[in-house]
Amino acid sequence: MAVSLKDKFFGCIAGAHIGSAFGAAVEGWPGERVREKYGVINKLETYGDPKRWERMPGTTEDGIERQKFMITAIIEKKDRITADDVRDRWVRDMNRQAPGNISEPFEAILLALAETNVPGRDIGKFGDYSLGTNSFTRSCHPIGLINAGDVKGAKANVLEVGQLYQRTANRSLQWAVVTGVSIASACKPNATVDSVIGDVMDNVDPDLVVKELSTMLKATEKCTSIDEIRAEFDKVYNAYGMTYAFCMANETAVKGLCIFAMVKGNVKDAIITAANCYRDTDCACAVAGGISGALTGPSGIPDDWFIQMDKALEANKFTHNKRTMRQDAELLYSAYLERLKKLKSFAEIMDY
Repeated sequence: MAVSLKDKFFGCIAGAHIGSAFGAAVEGWPGERVREKYGVINKLETYGDPKRWERMPGTTEDGIERQKFMITAIIEKKDRITADDVRDRWVRDMNRQAPGNISEPFEAILLALAETNVPGRDIGKFGDYSLGTNSFTRSCHPIGLINAGDVKGAKANVLEVGQLYQRTANRSLQWAVVTGVSIASACKPNATVDSVIGDVMDNVDPDLVVKELSTMLKATEKCTSIDEIRAEFDKVYNAYGMTYAFCMANETAVKGLCIFAMVKGNVKDAIITAANCYRDTDCACAVAGGISGALTGPSGIPDDWFIQMDKALEANKFTHNKRTMRQDAELLYSAYLERLKKLKSFAEIMDY
């Protein structure tokens, strides 16, 4: 059965949000600890520090908070957005208690810069830990959606808005293109897993990204289980000993796309697989789940996951807004339709 574009929007947002909450429970844990406590983690779990803020199952984290500003900017503009559009929403809407709680501490530094006259496209030059990290790779899903079907537009838009966090020349943004292009491609009519991967390979950096992606897609192409694909990942991605060692953009993008391919776009399977591949699980879950949802929609996601996510959102005292996943998806879809109207109107004016 064909998946409607509206369902693809909802599937993408749900896959990203649920994935973030799902993987956050075991983020950074050694495999032994995960296996000892959960065996295989296959449902939303409580996480966090009970002495500070114990987060109920379904609580999202920093990457989804980043998304919320992008979503708000798109909803209000009803079109593609710029770094300055998102920067303005930071200044207006950011919950000042979020950095260090639900958001990364360095986001307070970026906010301080956003409140000066520094252009939005320059802010990422000053962010701590900007080199190589997955800050934007794991959160740029809304950019893919507002550019649905337009993979080249998605690439350009990712590289522009991403400068809030990192420089364009930074390899992190070149890997963020994988997420944005995958989602824009998955939203095409009759998209398939193979067509999405083909669009990615045709539009990412041929030297930096294609070689590593090709190598890992080939290494994992015969994997059919969590254990098999995790073993292939562990051969390559095992850095430790420095801040954010397991939060590199290339690792997150590769895991997201390879898991998407293995599970053939099944959102539930993508999230569970990524959560059990260890290291930066919330980010890998968000990317694998978001790309999968953009292809197949929300079908197959358990109803109780949606219910728990909404409960956790209502209880979240640090989030920047309380819109539900469905509300975000529907408002994004409406913004996309407005963008299409403008494009059609322009085409009619110029076709003379």
